[in-house]
Amino acid sequence: MTPDQIRLVQDSFREIVPIRVAAAALFYERLFAIDADLRALFPVTDMTKQGAKLMASLGFVVHGLERADTILPTVRVLAKRHVTYGVEERHYPIVGQALIETLAAGLGTAFTPAVREAWEAAYGLLASVMIAAAREDQLAA
Repeated sequence: MTPDQIRLVQDSFREIVPIRVAAAALFYERLFAIDADLRALFPVTDMTKQGAKLMASLGFVVHGLERADTILPTVRVLAKRHVTYGVEERHYPIVGQALIETLAAGLGTAFTPAVREAWEAAYGLLASVMIAAAREDQLAA
């Protein structure tokens, strides 16, 4: 990611923070609309709490983009934990689509093509690291 892309992701995420509860709810609504089978990966009934975890994880990643090497070990651990929940490699594009659609709705006209491209790059980085970590974990098993 370029420094400009990192700035765009961080600046736009600051705009999402005040609406984080609604944004998280919209994310899961979009996720389950895209693939209803994913609902089974969330046996919890308190989706508000799950949404808070999502937003906290996003915040951690977004604020660490300038020093990605320091957050990637935590991202790898997160990926391995997601494998135990039943997350598969094929789920990552679906999650990315739900994220982008959520950001587009939450940011409105501020979700410019450059902001979209920056978020796609950020999610691409995150997903590629998580997929690689999950594969390593599966090979080691």
